[in-house]
Amino acid sequence: MFEQTFKNLDDIMFQEPGCNSELDYAEQTSWMLFLKYLDDLERNRELEAMMDGTTYQPLFAPQYRWSEWAVPKDQDGKPDLDNMRIGQDLVDFVNNDLMAYLRGFKQTATDPNSIRSKIGEIFGEVRNKFGNGYMLRDALDKVDELNFGTQDQKSELSDLYETRIKNMGNAGRNGGQYYTPRPLIRAMIKVINPKLGETIYDPAAGSAGFLCEAFEYLRDKVKSPDDRQTLQQRTFYAKEQAPLAYVIGLMNMILHGVEAPNYLRTDTLSERIADIEEKDRHNVILANPPFGTNKNRQLQQNFPVKSSESAYMFMQHFIESLKAGGRAGVVIKNTFLSNTDTASITLRRQLLADCALHTILDCPSGTFLGAGVKTVVLFFERGRETQDIWYYQLDPGRNMGKTNPLNDADLAEFVEMQRSRALSEKSWLVKVGDLDEATVDLSVKNPNAPEEAPLRAPEEIIADMLARDAETAKILEDIRGML
Repeated sequence: MFEQTFKNLDDIMFQEPGCNSELDYAEQTSWMLFLKYLDDLERNRELEAMMDGTTYQPLFAPQYRWSEWAVPKDQDGKPDLDNMRIGQDLVDFVNNDLMAYLRGFKQTATDPNSIRSKIGEIFGEVRNKFGNGYMLRDALDKVDELNFGTQDQKSELSDLYETRIKNMGNAGRNGGQYYTPRPLIRAMIKVINPKLGETIYDPAAGSAGFLCEAFEYLRDKVKSPDDRQTLQQRTFYAKEQAPLAYVIGLMNMILHGVEAPNYLRTDTLSERIADIEEKDRHNVILANPPFGTNKNRQLQQNFPVKSSESAYMFMQHFIESLKAGGRAGVVIKNTFLSNTDTASITLRRQLLADCALHTILDCPSGTFLGAGVKTVVLFFERGRETQDIWYYQLDPGRNMGKTNPLNDADLAEFVEMQRSRALSEKSWLVKVGDLDEATVDLSVKNPNAPEEAPLRAPEEIIADMLARDAETAKILEDIRGML
């Protein structure tokens, strides 16, 4: 049923001129889903308060509750057509009244991590893109068919929402920044093996895929109410700068079951490395930072190793944000391993000196759909020097794409072999003492791969071409002589 509702929503948005892409679909679905979720949550809390004999203070004034403005019903539970807004009246109410009211929550919230503050942050960023009030009415009616009453319902909605995020990644353009393949994330989490009671941090969280999968990994380890409170309130921490990514990530965590995520809308790179204190550090970091040039010279001054590459700034943040003994699994472009510029070499030296870089997973082309870059995953632990590095070259045995993406089975051998750092045709060990002292080159060079024929010198190629031309000319001359 829920899957059909999502399809119907897509059909409606496809006809709305204001919704032009998968990103728009995700944004518009998100804010409506969020308000519907909060209405169901409020109803449940009111019932709990009634049973406990206590008073519940609602989040919303009555006229701004979903059940009042979006889908008002009469005493029989049927649509209240007399009080239901449609057409331009509905669009004007949402744009000029509802959104302004919700944006105000950010100023009135006393706790930045409260659900009230999250509401204010979300609606400070999103906008209603429905210009046609009749289509908006249809969309609201469809969203109202979704229920968050049971964990099974939340799980189904979570799966559908994940599919929506994946479609954004498959759509290319900047949609790819929101989606890291979930099989890769799950493999990274198995290698890191987070424990209940540890803090898990993603400073470039996007759609929060790492934290959602980590929540699923730890959910079964909850044995008591204290464990549940720890998992809900003191485990997951995230930051994200991009408005739409923040909204999608927050909604994704809520749908997975994290009721009030410690997810901040902020630019991580605006924080000076020197200002990070012990209270800011975490046991586990899982991340796929954005790649590309950041031209903000002021941000670059926040880092000891100066570079315009965003991923390099994030790498410094990762190292400094780990507790002693903390573990990290991060995705980065494979060029980080071999670039010979000063920043790359300096950062590699720092990583090997401050951390034990114990594993490098070489990902094949096509791992990140639409991204067009080759990546590796670095696994390291802060607090001891690197002695040796175990490499694994992932080879699913096929060309990957939209129709045959990375799956859990592709990574099963890597996860199993990484535990013992076993050696094979796909895996090998490199000692730090054997690295080039000048460049600290960490390139993926499989010693078990067959040697490629050396490239010929240009002079040799030219000589071969001239010889072939002479042979051809002689053959033509002989043919003419026979005619």
